[in-house]
Amino acid sequence: MFTATLIAAGRLTPSIVAAANDALAAAGCVPTTLAWIDEGDAADLNFELAPADARAALEGAFEGVDVVIQPRDGRRKMLLVADMDSTMITVECIDELADYGGLKPQIAAITESAMRGELDFEAALDARVALLKGLDAGVIDDCLRDRVTLMPGACTLVRTMRGWGATAVLVSGGFTRFAEPVAAEIGFDRAIANVLKFDGGALSGTVAKPIVGAATKKATLLDYRADLGLADGATLAVGDGANDLAMIEIAGLGVAYRAKPVVAAAAGARIEHGDLTALLWAQGVPKGEWVE
Repeated sequence: MFTATLIAAGRLTPSIVAAANDALAAAGCVPTTLAWIDEGDAADLNFELAPADARAALEGAFEGVDVVIQPRDGRRKMLLVADMDSTMITVECIDELADYGGLKPQIAAITESAMRGELDFEAALDARVALLKGLDAGVIDDCLRDRVTLMPGACTLVRTMRGWGATAVLVSGGFTRFAEPVAAEIGFDRAIANVLKFDGGALSGTVAKPIVGAATKKATLLDYRADLGLADGATLAVGDGANDLAMIEIAGLGVAYRAKPVVAAAAGARIEHGDLTALLWAQGVPKGEWVE
């Protein structure tokens, strides 16, 4: 048995739900039952066959509606591994940091190419950090205070999952000086990120090795899954960039969140319209159980 969850906060109508159910039937998926998770926000459509056909029939079929298709059982995950930049926060920290040195357009272009999978992530990070050499270390705190904003729904997602006993790990290709306070504010159990090096009171232009990239993200999910004794399906990974693909592809529910095209195409689920609370509805959790 499988479930297709339709998510469109405040915009999901009975007619959309009915049309989706009809689309499942037409695709040969054998729909069985449907029910609201939260009326007007999210609904579950259960069906028996052909999840790939269901995804093809439903994704993009209804304007402003996200669709998550997965096995019906085991939807509440016990491990969350999440990216930070443009996933748990609204910005790319290195781009915002570069703005203090007048280098944002140059560095942001490299960031965009790396996140689209057009450049090797590790080499691209080294190149961007090298451009920051000599930047006053004090601007990191300024950047954290003035530029870094949590993604809507981040705290609710993490705190609700931890409330039922799940473990939450933030794994970022960014820097510990941002990831650690962000993780603490949201409620993660742990943050893993790259360590900037300094020369006196300025950035040295280098980062500690090994670099936290795609391999680290994948290994983190695998290691925590093993340590916690979890089944493959009990894990959730979410990110937006090419360096998140390795963990997204092995998670029980791998989510591309407002992601680059290469990630959206490969992920098991895509969230394009909703905020991060969509991942609670995807797990079948109604608002009455959310930890705000």
